Amino acid sequence: MDLQESKEERVEAMAMPTTVQKWGNSLAVRIPKDIAKRVEIEQGSEMEIRVVGKDGIQLVPKKKKYTLQELLAQCKPEDRHDEINVGSEGKELI
Repeated sequence: MDLQESKEERVEAMAMPTTVQKWGNSLAVRIPKDIAKRVEIEQGSEMEIRVVGKDGIQLVPKKKKYTLQELLAQCKPEDRHDEINVGSEGKELI
């Protein structure tokens, strides 16, 4: 490991055996509770299934796309600032 590598860049592997089972006309894999908790997924979480190489599958949780209203609702009064007047340079319409 490079000494300058941060904790966020390190990938820790976690593996648990599971069995593929039939679910309607598809196949399903149960995700153990410890793994689901670690990657912060729960029932109803959207996942992306990726084929990796010839014989690999990767399940990746889809990141939620926030609306402007959801983002603004997280703003705290102490994070806001007054308007800044930068003046005008030319013939801007005000």
